[in-house]
Amino acid sequence: MKPLIVLLASFIVATIVSRLIKNEYDFAFSARIAMCIMLCFTAVGHFAFTKGMSMMIPPFVPFKSSIVLLTGVLEIVMGIGLLIPRFQVLSGWALIAFLVLMLPGNVYAAMHNIDFEKGTFDGPGLSYLWFRIPLQWFFIGWLYLSAIKSTHIVNETILVH
Repeated sequence: MKPLIVLLASFIVATIVSRLIKNEYDFAFSARIAMCIMLCFTAVGHFAFTKGMSMMIPPFVPFKSSIVLLTGVLEIVMGIGLLIPRFQVLSGWALIAFLVLMLPGNVYAAMHNIDFEKGTFDGPGLSYLWFRIPLQWFFIGWLYLSAIKSTHIVNETILVH
């Protein structure tokens, strides 16, 4: 829930600031700024809750803590990539793949009642997935529309004129 609140609040602020600075609305750029902020916010969790996030990875996977830290760094790098026109589409696709690959970890954590913030086995359980899976699809749609689809629309407009 926290990442969703950060995403939506950042989007509102970025949209208002964009309007004040450019004197026009740039919803796609505001959405990418919001996603970048949200990814930086969630990346902090990788460093603050490394033990609990490591518990979300199945036992057969080695180097759990290193994977958690690396994915935190990747979230920051890919989030910043959304703000650089040259890398925005690549970052968008990479983040979509990342979100799809993270879903099994969320399912595993829910099945084992993992509370990643406390590093315990008293988390919300499978009911969490009723929120998490639609949220994951929402983030994927957000990325596609703001980082990938918006680029195609801009490029088509330039080609037409």
